[in-house]
Amino acid sequence: MKRALITGITGQDGLYLSELLLSKDYEVYGLIRGQNNPKADLVRREVPGVKLLTGDITDLSSLIRAFGVAQPDEVYNLGAISFVAYSWENARLTSDVTGLGVLNVLEATRLHAGEDLSKVRFYQASSSEMFGKVQDVPQRETTLLWPRSPYGVAKVYGHYMTINYRESYGMHASSGILFNHESPRRGPEFVTRKVTQAVARISLGLQESVSLGNLDAKRDWGFAGDYVEAMWRMLQQDEADDYVVATGETHSIRELLDVAFRHVGIDDWEGKVHQDPRFFRPAEVDLLIGDPTKAREQLGWTPKVGFEELVRMMVESDLAQEKERAGR
Repeated sequence: MKRALITGITGQDGLYLSELLLSKDYEVYGLIRGQNNPKADLVRREVPGVKLLTGDITDLSSLIRAFGVAQPDEVYNLGAISFVAYSWENARLTSDVTGLGVLNVLEATRLHAGEDLSKVRFYQASSSEMFGKVQDVPQRETTLLWPRSPYGVAKVYGHYMTINYRESYGMHASSGILFNHESPRRGPEFVTRKVTQAVARISLGLQESVSLGNLDAKRDWGFAGDYVEAMWRMLQQDEADDYVVATGETHSIRELLDVAFRHVGIDDWEGKVHQDPRFFRPAEVDLLIGDPTKAREQLGWTPKVGFEELVRMMVESDLAQEKERAGR
């Protein structure tokens, strides 16, 4: 039985990855920060087979203790402060967690592996936000990185540190450059979930409108449940490498609104959506679209859930949750 340790277990990716690994008969350990983390119950409810360990990716000693208990064959570093807008408000904390945290998990992996560095395989969750001011369309593994947020900068640090550990120590350390991936488990602060939750509430008469930022920003959106399979496939390869994980399609926020509102029978949403300057980024990333050719050819990975199906799935989930809350 393989053993896996996942940081960031409470996020959507951590939950979907846990389900995938448990279905493959892994023994799964999840690192959770704080003694009374309010999301611990979420993990226990959604994936009861996961064994939770207390630790913090900013604290190397706690990671070493967690490795001692988990004895992992595979390590998936999904832990990060992942809300891009927040990274401008607290760039230092974002750098410590999303950047230096990667170094700590890499070092804990190296120390745990000891003389046999091949016995533990490492996955780093890199991000399309690293491309920022894009230099190629579509973006691929060789595209110059030009991050446009403190979050993106921190992810670039973690990405290159992963490459450095691979090249310096011969570690099986891979990075997945994941483009935007969403699900009903996405936090409500992210624009996709903010939209689907608002659309559900508007259709039920629970709110009148929603305030958003740049409606013309374009993203390559996929389903988080598909993307975690790409993570797992990377660690099954003989050689470690870096892969863009994306759909190869791009859609604007306006298109997201079209699909979401249309699903609840609203064709004209103009009066229900307001643009608010507070939600514009100081430095916008206008267009992200990934080239997943390498992942398709080398990993045999392709996304199964399309954009419209994803949006409808999220709206349906939010409708069910809002009806339950309202006692309908």
